[in-house]
Amino acid sequence: MSTTLLLVQALNGLQLGILLFLLAAGLTLVFGIMNFINLAHGSLYMMGAFIAATVFRHTGSFLLAAAAVVAGMALLGLLLDRIALARLYPRDHLDQVLATFGFILFFNELTRILWGPAPISMGLPSWLSGTIDILGVTYPLYRFLIIVVGLLVAAGCYLLIHRTRLGMLIRAGSTDRMMVGALGVNIARLNTLLFVLGAVLAGLAGLMAGPILSAQTGMGEPILILTLVVIVIGGIGSVRGAFLAALMVGLIDTLGRALLPTLLRAALPPAAANAAGPAIASMLIYIVMALVLAMRPQGLFPVRHG
Repeated sequence: MSTTLLLVQALNGLQLGILLFLLAAGLTLVFGIMNFINLAHGSLYMMGAFIAATVFRHTGSFLLAAAAVVAGMALLGLLLDRIALARLYPRDHLDQVLATFGFILFFNELTRILWGPAPISMGLPSWLSGTIDILGVTYPLYRFLIIVVGLLVAAGCYLLIHRTRLGMLIRAGSTDRMMVGALGVNIARLNTLLFVLGAVLAGLAGLMAGPILSAQTGMGEPILILTLVVIVIGGIGSVRGAFLAALMVGLIDTLGRALLPTLLRAALPPAAANAAGPAIASMLIYIVMALVLAMRPQGLFPVRHG
């Protein structure tokens, strides 16, 4: 494999990792700090993609689509929290799993009713359709934008959690919720804010994925599995862990799919190598997760309090 192709695949792996981080950041906050298992997080990603595609097709503006996703997902997250999920926060995990699995079915049927069964493609404006030169390699500008947006979101999450009063309350609430509540902090409002933030981040991931994958019913379930792998590897509740683990998973998956078929051709016929390479690359992610669970059950980058 040439150096140029290797660099392109590494950038693709970084881009996949960034998309996974946008999902994992919200999910790890909700799961790690609120102790709430939200299997419908992938459905929020799907809804973000559908909202973005719809607004873009009617306006032709990517910026308006982005604004609509942020506003729409904040409202959807608030409604979900207030109408249904707030009652589930004190319940055990089995109740949470069953209820949020029901929301997966609900949102899948909702998208079929509103948008039909066919995927909805989302184009790109001309200013995002070009290419950019990175170390002598031509790379799509939009994919590079995904990387930049993800890095900005990661920096924003770090500043929010470690440099603001709200972040202090979030970290304190994850350590001792009863004590924080006794000090006069409205825990229910804090939970709602965290869930809304997670919904917006999931919708943002759907917006960024829309032009690449198209918006389609059921698109949230496969990426939810990868997102859960990311937060297990990184450490539940750790945004820093989610970021580093997402990059790790993205690079393992993308580089594995690119390199393994070439390596396997030394021992297998080309057709068999081309079929086995991607399958083994997918398995590597779960092998890494199993090794992490065996050696560091708390994750590679567990959340640090204090």
